[in-house]
Amino acid sequence: MTALIEAVAAAGDRLVAASHGRIAFDPRRALSRHDELVLAEPGVCSPNGQSRLIACRDGWIAVSLPREEDRELVPAWTGAGFDEDPWQAVAASAARRTAAEMSESGAGLHLPVARVSEAEPPAPPAWREGGARDGSVIDLSALWAGPYCGGLLAEAGFEVVKIESPGRPDPTPLHTPHLDARLNGRKRRLRIALDSAALRDRIAGARVLITAARPHALARLGLDEERLFARNPSLLWIAITAHGWRGEAAMRVGFGDDCAAAGGLVHHEAGAPRFMGDALADPLTGLTAATLALEALDAGRCGLLDMALAQTAARFAEAIR
Repeated sequence: MTALIEAVAAAGDRLVAASHGRIAFDPRRALSRHDELVLAEPGVCSPNGQSRLIACRDGWIAVSLPREEDRELVPAWTGAGFDEDPWQAVAASAARRTAAEMSESGAGLHLPVARVSEAEPPAPPAWREGGARDGSVIDLSALWAGPYCGGLLAEAGFEVVKIESPGRPDPTPLHTPHLDARLNGRKRRLRIALDSAALRDRIAGARVLITAARPHALARLGLDEERLFARNPSLLWIAITAHGWRGEAAMRVGFGDDCAAAGGLVHHEAGAPRFMGDALADPLTGLTAATLALEALDAGRCGLLDMALAQTAARFAEAIR
């Protein structure tokens, strides 16, 4: 864990420099839902209890089952009965199948599952020239990675407006109010329908947009690249996803724990992977996205920043090898 803290501290130095010293960064606090780093011993269960590392016939997968809808899909994925314990069903099925088979079939059902160490570090952003150094930030994201990015931009001095859907508000204030205060306390909150012309008008006047949904889901709301960039060519769009914005990866679902494992950001004991921390891909992606955005803003650049949790985890895994 010491090597990871050192890598995060180095990334934090870059963030502070990009903010011209406005951000106060603590690497241990950055990796925790609390003010201090609270970690369980490395294990096959994530510290939050929602993800597990599962042995397959030829390797390992990481699976998250945080939602009832995920657990309801386990019988279709594994062939188990509806009354069987979902984790036992996944383990039994994985023991008979390869990691690739488990991952591909689970992803086909839109389950958050990935092969351990499947992801590669991301390519450098493909920026375009154009855009002011300042302006407002529209944050449509929820949970941890996107809101953390927006919170850091707010700390750097940007006006950040957190938009919440009246029908599907961010659950963070309910489940972890202390984390919500840290991530979103500097932002102005507004409730606006995500498919409304009013929201598109706000984005048209913004400098930065933060999203944390898959592109097809955003497109159904009228929030697609063609439409948004046509109205606002100088927009800097931070698109946070599990595995990537383009191609087949854009359809995959993932959370901070399974994506950390997908990037190889795990501890190894006797050749077996173990979780190193709590949903590590989330804060690492928020930190990296904010840093790249601040650097791009300072250079007057715009375009879409493809921020995948799994690829970001792979970058930090590479840094601590």
